[in-house]
Amino acid sequence: MSAVLNQGAEEYPLAFCYQVNGSCPRTVHPLGIQVTIYLVCAVGIIIIVLGNLFVVFTVSYFRVLHTPTNFLLLSLALADMLLGLLVLPLSTVRSVESCWFFGDFLCRLHTYLDTLFCLISIFHLCFISIDRHCAICEPLLYPSKFTVKVAFRFILAGWGMPAGYTAFFIYTDVVERGLSQWLEEMPCVGSCQLLFNKFWGWINFPVFFFPCFIMISLYVKIFVVASRQAQQISSLSKNLAGTAKRERKAAKTLGIAVGIYLLCWLPFTIDTLVDSLLNFVTPPLVFDIFIWFAYFNSACNPIIYVFSYRWFRKALTLILSREIFSPRTLTIDLYQE
Repeated sequence: MSAVLNQGAEEYPLAFCYQVNGSCPRTVHPLGIQVTIYLVCAVGIIIIVLGNLFVVFTVSYFRVLHTPTNFLLLSLALADMLLGLLVLPLSTVRSVESCWFFGDFLCRLHTYLDTLFCLISIFHLCFISIDRHCAICEPLLYPSKFTVKVAFRFILAGWGMPAGYTAFFIYTDVVERGLSQWLEEMPCVGSCQLLFNKFWGWINFPVFFFPCFIMISLYVKIFVVASRQAQQISSLSKNLAGTAKRERKAAKTLGIAVGIYLLCWLPFTIDTLVDSLLNFVTPPLVFDIFIWFAYFNSACNPIIYVFSYRWFRKALTLILSREIFSPRTLTIDLYQE
């Protein structure tokens, strides 16, 4: 996905990436703008890494949080954290300098990891939607139907399928040999444009929108059922009412996370598809804005959890107050009012 950032430049280049024939044009920004962009991206990366690291640590450490839903959240946070650690630093340099200075090997690896972590995110959000659907629509069957073992199978699929799919396109020449008529000319020296072609734009469209369609369909049903349950909750016992309320709140919170994900990724995904039909006319600055808007979605989930989950705020308080070093915190009930 990151392989499309530098195509279609229509700005006036002031230099070239390399002093060789066929070098990519380089747009040189004023020093003040460069420093500002580096600082903004650095702050964003720190928020992404630390926020998701906190989610990974919290769910791993507190035993009461070892539930199927939270393990899926942990895996999602891990993917977002690795995106911030392994992908975004190089993406920052490329966006600011408008050139790729790290060689072909890192270009291919960077593109692979970028696409991998983005696909892992959408697969996990889709699986979380399935989990919430079971919890709300089949509450009596949920404990036996969606177990920790099932959650780990989803996690394995959520990492395995994107890994295989992305490796097939990045590390094999099947696409180049079989679909040469779809490929653009070889990119200039100093770019990192693997698979930048019309086929790539079209094939990523269903990969993105099919899981989105599943998520939207499930959450529509979830909120219809949750509204019906809210009207019937007065007839339930206190314990059952509390459990139902907590499940609905979790569904609402994760529904917000899915909505923000779609809001962040739709502009880039739609532009990639439309741009392939218009012979790649989108200016690089617009591509940069779209892709970084999508990247910063990885910082949103921890922020959503802080405002929505009381247990998340309690865990944050324990860590910041250093009570986390007390042996009793390992088994503390973060759900207790």
